Amino acid sequence: APTAGLHFTPEVIGRLRAEGHPTAEVTLHVGAGTFLPVKAGNAAEHPMHTEHFEITFDALQGILEHIDRITAVGTTSMRTLESLAALGCRVLLDGTPDERRSVGQWEIYDMPERIEGRESLEALAGYMEHARLQKLKASTQIMIVPGYRFRVASSLITNFHQPQSTLLLLVSAFIGERWKEVYDYALAHDFRFLSYGDSSLLFRQNGQ
Repeated sequence: APTAGLHFTPEVIGRLRAEGHPTAEVTLHVGAGTFLPVKAGNAAEHPMHTEHFEITFDALQGILEHIDRITAVGTTSMRTLESLAALGCRVLLDGTPDERRSVGQWEIYDMPERIEGRESLEALAGYMEHARLQKLKASTQIMIVPGYRFRVASSLITNFHQPQSTLLLLVSAFIGERWKEVYDYALAHDFRFLSYGDSSLLFRQNGQ
């Protein structure tokens, strides 16, 4: 885990870098809660689990350098990137990311619309530089559902997820109603689902 990353062998990563596609690594502590189904009739009533992550100052700088064309590998990576934006928003509003406090399930939905991803991540990087932090450790409970406005990644590489999962909710938030076409195609062509299955490259719908 993250399972989308299993498609990327050292050889594949080496070829990507040789062709001019830089990469940045984040450390993700994926919890079993990732795979819990949404049992509530309303997704808003689903208690999101907590996951821990780490990012280095150099990785954050690399993401900022290519902020207009970021591809997240895996839904957990996507949640991490958006959680970094939330931490940066804390810096802008409160002067500190307060990284010991987990990013709340709905916290980033209250993030001012005027604050874009670049501004937020720049604030977080500035905080790390001022505090001389080479690595930032934090945790998140962020839940991404349709209607969410993404601030960092413009594309997503991910496997095919099970129904009634928070992972499928994230996908539908990212590409809109097109998720049905994607999954209909996968089912019609016998794609393999879940952790050791096939992968997909998805592009963010306009306006999200």
